[in-house]
Amino acid sequence: MEKAVKAIILAAGKGTRLQTEGVDAPKVMRLAAGEPLLRHVLRALDFLPREDILLVLGYKKEQVVAAFPDYAWCEQSEQLGTGHAAGCGMKALGDYEGDVLVGAGDMPLLTRDTYRGLLEEHRRAGNACTILTGTADIPSKGYGRVLRNENGEFVSIVEEKDCTPRQREIRELNSAVYIFDAAALRRALGLLKNENAQGEYYLTDTPAILMELGEKVGVCCRHLGKEILGVNTPQQLSEVEEALLRR
Repeated sequence: MEKAVKAIILAAGKGTRLQTEGVDAPKVMRLAAGEPLLRHVLRALDFLPREDILLVLGYKKEQVVAAFPDYAWCEQSEQLGTGHAAGCGMKALGDYEGDVLVGAGDMPLLTRDTYRGLLEEHRRAGNACTILTGTADIPSKGYGRVLRNENGEFVSIVEEKDCTPRQREIRELNSAVYIFDAAALRRALGLLKNENAQGEYYLTDTPAILMELGEKVGVCCRHLGKEILGVNTPQQLSEVEEALLRR
């Protein structure tokens, strides 16, 4: 019998760099191709029942709840990083024991096929964590790099700001989308530390923590092209809207 799967979608951000005159909406409510960014994400996840998708909300959460009343949600009252946001979601899921897809509400170009491919690889490999990575037809600036050993096995994710010049040349990028075994994710989140310049808890640290605990961590690497684009700036918003309109 297949394990159950639920999704936690991180959607708490304000999107400070997206704020323009007269627009003060949460980031995931900014429009692209006439619909909120979050609508595109949820449409790609429509192979999951709505009741199995949890939104982690923060800034002006009332706007998101009003627009998506059929989805469960929880609040991230402080912006303490993606690991903290995922922890808020896991707390809301209680003692759930299946698989958990953790994604971002500001990545409207990821397709149903990509999400399903990640889930299939996770189950095929029997991993505690599977990371969606990919090559892309966009500048790699801002993306974490995926480090592998001489056997091609996953080692860790390095945030770009921490990369050596040689590591910056790596073309395999972290998409910030994962599937975890729920129990393994709880263990890793409990060991997260915020010893970084931002004082935040990074979800990107959890795969390495799980490996240290002896858990199996794998990678689902695809050519993602522009699918990997998240929206943080007006330029990126225009770029994803152009791509959506082309589909």
